[in-house]
Amino acid sequence: MGAPSSRRMKDTTVSHGFVWRHALLLPLILVPALPWAMAATSAPSRTAKRSGARAAPVSLVWHVETLDGGEVSSIQGDQPINPASVVKVATTLWALEKLGPLHRFDTVFAAAGAVDAEKKTLAGDLVVLGAGDPDFHVENAFLVALRLNQLGIRQVRGALRVSETFWIGWEGGSARTIKDPQVRAQQMAQRLRAALDPKRWTAATRRAWRDFAARHDVPAASLPAVAVMGGIGTASRRADEHRVLVTHRSKSVADALRRFDCFSNNDIERLEASLGSASDLARRISEVIEAPPEAVFLETTSGLGTNRMTPRSVVRLLRALRATCDRLGLSVESLLPVAGCDPGTLNHSFARLGTGPNAMSVSAKTGTLTSTDGGTAVLAGFVSTGRGDLAFCVATPRAGGRLHQARSAQARWLEQLIVAADGPRPRRCAGPLVSPEEGAQILSAEPSWIQGRTAGR
Repeated sequence: MGAPSSRRMKDTTVSHGFVWRHALLLPLILVPALPWAMAATSAPSRTAKRSGARAAPVSLVWHVETLDGGEVSSIQGDQPINPASVVKVATTLWALEKLGPLHRFDTVFAAAGAVDAEKKTLAGDLVVLGAGDPDFHVENAFLVALRLNQLGIRQVRGALRVSETFWIGWEGGSARTIKDPQVRAQQMAQRLRAALDPKRWTAATRRAWRDFAARHDVPAASLPAVAVMGGIGTASRRADEHRVLVTHRSKSVADALRRFDCFSNNDIERLEASLGSASDLARRISEVIEAPPEAVFLETTSGLGTNRMTPRSVVRLLRALRATCDRLGLSVESLLPVAGCDPGTLNHSFARLGTGPNAMSVSAKTGTLTSTDGGTAVLAGFVSTGRGDLAFCVATPRAGGRLHQARSAQARWLEQLIVAADGPRPRRCAGPLVSPEEGAQILSAEPSWIQGRTAGR
C-alpha cells in the first residue's frame, strides 16, 4: 500500500461489514493539509503565557486500522517517527513468542562452604547464580531470607558473590546502567546484601517489608535477616561448583511484562539476556509486520535513544500482538495498561481517558522522549468502540518542551475517534497489578549436609 497523502484520503474503507466514510471522521480530517485543526486551539505553554507569545500548535501524525487490517484513517502514516517507549510493545511480543507467557526465571542461592544450623552460620560464601530475572526486588530478597532463616542460616562469614545475570531493583535502562558487567555485578551484590540485612535497610526497604508482611500475614516484627560479614564479589554461572540452598523461581514472564508496560520501565532491556539484541528485535519485527528490514530501526529494546518505525508499522505490530495473545489464550489487557484500571504512565499522562464515558475503553502504551529527536510523544494501542476494536498510533514529533500540550491534543484526537466510531465500549480490567514477589516461588530441598539440622526442623 502506497504512502497516504496528507491532502487526500480514500473515500471509504470497508471492513467488518460496515463502511467508514469521511462524514464519520469529519472532525479528524477537516484540514488534512495543515498540522491538525484542533492543535491550533491547544493551550499555550507556560513559557508562552509568561512571555505573551502565542504557542505554536503541535502537529499530529496517525494511523488507524480495524483488527482485520482495514484502514480507517491515516495522516502521514508512512512517515518514520521515533516510537519511544512504544518499542516495549515489540519487546513484549518477542518475549511471548520466544519464551512463552508462563516462562519463569530460576535464581539459585548456593553455599560455598559448610553450614552449621545450630550456630546459624554459613562458614563460606553465599553464591547467587542469576538466570536473567528482569523483575527481582527487595521483596523477592525477603522471600529468600525467610527460607534461609528456616534452613538455619542467619550469618554468612564469607562473601556474597553474584553472577552477571542477577539484578535487583531498578536501574533505569541503558541510559543509567553501569557498562562494566563486573562492576555492575558488584553493585547488585551490594544491593542484595543490604536487602538481606535489616541493619542495612533504608526507610524505603522498611516500608517494603511492612507491606510485604501485611500481604503474606507475617508478623512485621519477625524480620528476615541474613548478615554477610565478608564483603561482596562476583561469581561464575556454574551451579555444580556449589551446594544449592534455595532456588527463587520468578513470577511468569507475562506478569513481569505487564509491570514493565504499565510503568514503562526501561529495565525491560534486561530481557535481552534471554532474547537477543535490539537489532535482532528489529529484524524479527520486520518479519512479523512483513516490512523491509530497513523499515524498522531499533537502537534499544526499551525505546530509549534513536528508534524508527512508521505509525502504520506500529499498528501492524499491535495487530500482531493481538493475534499472538489470541493464540496463547491471553487478553491484550493482561499486558498493556487500560485507562481507568491500571496505575502507570497511561493514567498519569492521559487521566481524562480513565474517567467519564471513555473509562476502560482504551488499552495502550505511551511513549515519551524529552530531548531525543527534538522530543516526542506517542500513544499506541486499542480502543473499544461501538464499531468494534480499532488499533491506532498517534504521535507528536518534535514535542520537546510541549509534551503536556501534545498529550492533550492526542487525548482530544482519540476522543473524537471514539465519537466517530459510535462511542466507547468498556473493556474488562485485568485485575490488580501484582507486587514484585507475587507469583514467585521458593524451591528448596531439605539439605541433609547441613550440620545440626534435623529432618522437618
